[in-house]
Amino acid sequence: MTKALFFDIDGTLVSFRTHEIIPSAYDAIALLRSKGVKVFIATGRPLHLIRGLRDAQFDGYITFNGSYCITADGNEIYCNTIPRDELQQLIAHEQQHGPYSYAFMTLGKVYTNRITDRVEEVARLLALPVPTEADMHRVAEQEKVIQINLYTDEADEYPVMETIPHCLSSRWSPLFTDINLRGDSKQSGIDKVLEYYGIDLADTMAFGDGGNDISMLRHVAIGVAMGNAYDSVKAHADYITDTVDNDGIAKALTHFGLI
Repeated sequence: MTKALFFDIDGTLVSFRTHEIIPSAYDAIALLRSKGVKVFIATGRPLHLIRGLRDAQFDGYITFNGSYCITADGNEIYCNTIPRDELQQLIAHEQQHGPYSYAFMTLGKVYTNRITDRVEEVARLLALPVPTEADMHRVAEQEKVIQINLYTDEADEYPVMETIPHCLSSRWSPLFTDINLRGDSKQSGIDKVLEYYGIDLADTMAFGDGGNDISMLRHVAIGVAMGNAYDSVKAHADYITDTVDNDGIAKALTHFGLI
């Protein structure tokens, strides 16, 4: 019996075309919760940048790819920040081997070392504000940074990651990658949430479409990949549904008899 469902946002609940939650998914979430099923967001976004969900209600949020988990009523389940020495090593590497853009993400704001066309393109893709340009040394010293966004091609990502060995990247777009501390992922976030609510992993299902969703799709009892997911993501799913814009979530939930 499925007691908890976990949903990615971009390309899963929310269309890249409209930047809004698909109506059939919105209705399905309300129906699931009316039946007593717990429903959670599992996203790479920070809580303050979760948008496009209208007034859909969730029981909790796995944000920053599992590095920050919180209940809907504000109880913090888990929070893990990136050590300042790792941040300073990244700053030094960019200054010596750049230029490239990166962002430090905190609970309340996103800061970048420089605004480039790529940074602006990512903001447009996700319908989000462009990060604030800032002195990254100051941010590293004064702010609690939970996630890094690195705006490079995949081939340029590896030299950067060698400078921050306690971190791991999870790419879901050719434009940029998410970077979190090793051990933090949507999978680990699910475990934290399940422990908090006393739910067994055998009673879970998750939906996703990007590279940062692979760990949770492999981990839950039933992992569902959207039809618009990368082939590398679909390879790790138990079931492949239709695309986000063609009611993929509702179709999968119907297939499994949940709605």
